Amino acid sequence: MSWYEDWFWSDAYTEVYDHRDEAEAEQLVDLIEQEIAPPSGAHILDLACGRGRHARTLARRGYRVTGIDLSERAIDEARRQAAAEGLSDTTSFRVGDMREPVCETCADGVVNLFTSFGYFEDDSNDERVLAAVVAALRPGGWFFHDFLNAPVVVESLAPSEEEAADGTQIRQERWVENGRVNKKITVRRDDHTETFQESVRLYTLDDLKTMYASAGLEPVALFGDYDGSAYEPHESPRLLIHARVPDE
Repeated sequence: MSWYEDWFWSDAYTEVYDHRDEAEAEQLVDLIEQEIAPPSGAHILDLACGRGRHARTLARRGYRVTGIDLSERAIDEARRQAAAEGLSDTTSFRVGDMREPVCETCADGVVNLFTSFGYFEDDSNDERVLAAVVAALRPGGWFFHDFLNAPVVVESLAPSEEEAADGTQIRQERWVENGRVNKKITVRRDDHTETFQESVRLYTLDDLKTMYASAGLEPVALFGDYDGSAYEPHESPRLLIHARVPDE
């Protein structure tokens, strides 16, 4: 099993990233609307949607959203939460691999958020993700990509961190190796210990621009955080890219 299948499906994942919440999703969707202003009812594809917090936020704003994730458990939870909010008519969640095209020219926009990219050992697999994005977009369609900012990660990476709450201890160990940022997460509850891994390719803006060009995507705007601040390579916490495919 790949590290992302083992980790993202776990209960421990939600504990480690509990600060990545609905309020943060609302903030990011605010930025997407400010920058792109999709028309009401636009069809948006959320690749690697996880448990659907961004997809549901988009649906609440009046868009039709299709969420794709490799985890059947995550998709079940996304469907459950969407139904509880009365969003079943405007959301659709499917188990799928983001490297495989979801459809041909079915989407007005595609989002790939919270560093849901760079997981694979071979860069060609990330190129397949971008090819699937382009395949899904209608002519003139848009792509909004939320990725880590590699220079800041390398310069400011804390080697370890520990926290404890409600009887659970979480230790995170981090390091950079072979062009990837890696993390070992150890979760202890009573006498039970689980260990998970993360490993993400440290693509720079130049790397992504090269990959975008090969896929047929043109960057049109960059941001450095969810507030919409300008991207600064050695200061910004995130790298957010608004890209487009050409009109026919």
